[in-house]
Amino acid sequence: MNNPESITSLPERPDDERRRRVIHYSIAMGIRIICVLLCVFVRGWWLVLPILGAVVLPYVAVVLANASTRRPGSVAAPGQYALNSASLSSRSTGADEAAR
Repeated sequence: MNNPESITSLPERPDDERRRRVIHYSIAMGIRIICVLLCVFVRGWWLVLPILGAVVLPYVAVVLANASTRRPGSVAAPGQYALNSASLSSRSTGADEAAR
């Protein structure tokens, strides 16, 4: 029973992942609102900074919110290996029967 996978290699719960993504996105959009408000009060060449923040931040927020935290080689679902081994065994028996 030498299973390289452990319970710690399972992915984050979908509810926890969704909550984390919503929090990151909300923080980025809050910063964007501050940048838009600063555009009203800031004058001169400093105005470029809040404008740049207001324009670039939505793209960055979406990319960060959709970024996957899944580690390579991690289990996508707890039953993934059971399903894969069952489908492999059915394929091999099907191929054996076709060869006969």
